[in-house]
Amino acid sequence: MMSAPTDLGIAVYAPALWHGDERPLAIIHGMERALPGLRLGWTTSGKEDLIPLPYRDEWVAAKSTDGGFPFLCNDDDEHLVTLAGSENPNGLAAGSPPHFEVRATLLLDASGIIAAVDVLDAVAEGARAFWGQATPFNAAVEIAEQTSPTLEGPPRPPRGLPALNLPKKIRSPEIPHRLGWLNYWSPAAAEAIGFPDPARDAELLSRARRTPSGGWVVPLTDAPLDLDNPAHLDALKRAYERFPEIGGRTAP
Repeated sequence: MMSAPTDLGIAVYAPALWHGDERPLAIIHGMERALPGLRLGWTTSGKEDLIPLPYRDEWVAAKSTDGGFPFLCNDDDEHLVTLAGSENPNGLAAGSPPHFEVRATLLLDASGIIAAVDVLDAVAEGARAFWGQATPFNAAVEIAEQTSPTLEGPPRPPRGLPALNLPKKIRSPEIPHRLGWLNYWSPAAAEAIGFPDPARDAELLSRARRTPSGGWVVPLTDAPLDLDNPAHLDALKRAYERFPEIGGRTAP
């Protein structure tokens, strides 16, 4: 199922799962609580036919044997919500072990915008993530172009955004690789990038929310990030200037 321009993409990055880990179900249940009425009770076949899961939790527990958990979705084509988790064999930083990566999508309509902070909070806290973000699909595509190097050669980030380093040049897994519209920073990630500084982060703190673990969900803008909006683009650039650790742009 392809992402649409009106989708909000969520991604969080966490320590690898272990045998019997309860985090997959914590993520699923947390996302359902964050979106009233949501039931992630279906998966898909190879032909993308919906398959109902009457014993979803038991099915997830039985299938969570390869470092992640299988694709889940609701049964609502008009307001499709998806969720999946997988083990990424690459480290989040130089010399770090494989990590657990969770991805979700939801429609960026009025109800999705209202719930977005709660959903990112629930998914990231359930995963015990280092960091994560939620960004509209169109903006996420351009932000992804900041990471260097590209197949074509030296990085050419769009819109004057800074070039970001590959994980092998980042000193610790707690350091976020990029920014997004909504940013989840665990306590360790916040400490690594120097957030919050009351004197420098008043604007971000006016929108930020503390999470149960002591981390933060930090929106860069009130409305979903739109890089065609000069004020939004400026907010993204200012945040990169404020946090040079993000993307491994400071010396180890």
